[in-house]
Amino acid sequence: MRIQEFHQALADLGAKPCHIGRVNRAWLQGKPLDTGTKYRRTEDYLPLAVREGLPALAERIEGLVRLKSEHPAADGSSRLLVELADGQMVESVLLPRDGLCVSTQVGCAVGCIFCQTGKSGLLRQVSSAEIVAQVALARRQRPVKKVVFMGMGEPAHNLENVLEAIDLLGLEGNIGHKNLVFSTVGDRRVFERLPQQRVKPALALSLHSSKADLRAQLLPRAPRIDPDELMELGEAYARQVGYPIQYQWTLLRGVNDGQDEMDAILRLFKGKYAVLNLIPYNSLESDEFQRPDAERIHYMTRYLHERGVLTKVRNSAGQDIDGGCGQLRARAVGVIDTSRLRRNKP
Repeated sequence: MRIQEFHQALADLGAKPCHIGRVNRAWLQGKPLDTGTKYRRTEDYLPLAVREGLPALAERIEGLVRLKSEHPAADGSSRLLVELADGQMVESVLLPRDGLCVSTQVGCAVGCIFCQTGKSGLLRQVSSAEIVAQVALARRQRPVKKVVFMGMGEPAHNLENVLEAIDLLGLEGNIGHKNLVFSTVGDRRVFERLPQQRVKPALALSLHSSKADLRAQLLPRAPRIDPDELMELGEAYARQVGYPIQYQWTLLRGVNDGQDEMDAILRLFKGKYAVLNLIPYNSLESDEFQRPDAERIHYMTRYLHERGVLTKVRNSAGQDIDGGCGQLRARAVGVIDTSRLRRNKP
């Protein structure tokens, strides 16, 4: 189901735009669709035909997603394995400080070689209503004031559904536009479409290397945009919307953590309205890639920050439970053998 279909179903019951807005807000808060307000009961506001039709519609909405399992971590995050109506599974992550990471696809076609999700390929798109339903589900657990589209999938490859979800969350979901974060490997359609939207989200761009050839190896099916051009496209959007671009850099030991990369970052980021997020790889014992040691990560952060690049370390949520993006789903469908996981972690 798409959000438009949900709204049409309400309209078919006789709901006016004001009634649809009331039902939207109840749904987005994780409450029953017939929830009233502090000042007005549902029976005094919604038409009788709408009230009578809501139970069946609510059953359809409730069936979009269900919580399969929850995996709390020591960092205050909690990974949610979410089952969709057809039995496919995605992951959402409750983040510290009232954030939520949602999935936009089942699997992913980009095939980033350091990402568990990409190893399964693309299985199907997640509908706009399924994306929003992840937020409603999460809000039953705790408050959600920020939504990042950084879970399973490449949002640019499901652009219509993602933009529809962002529009509803930004207009009816009580989430500030800059607290809706669209994460992408860099697709030209994103830079064309986002400036045209009523809700203009913040943008997070997967950079991972200053070297075009290395980036192409790490992101084998991403659009071929040179890192310099990618940053220029990001800079134009940042200046238009008034909040900085977040650049994602997954740290891989011996691959993209060298002095040459750090010096290239200084060149690329000079004068840019940007934040660099260093994300140490959430590795398993048998992985081809490993995360740099803590001393190296600290040195890189200090080196860049002292030279004018706003740099933050963003550890992947759930590292102590081996819950990096896609790992919970992979274990649930038998892709990862749990005997391969790390046994002793700091």
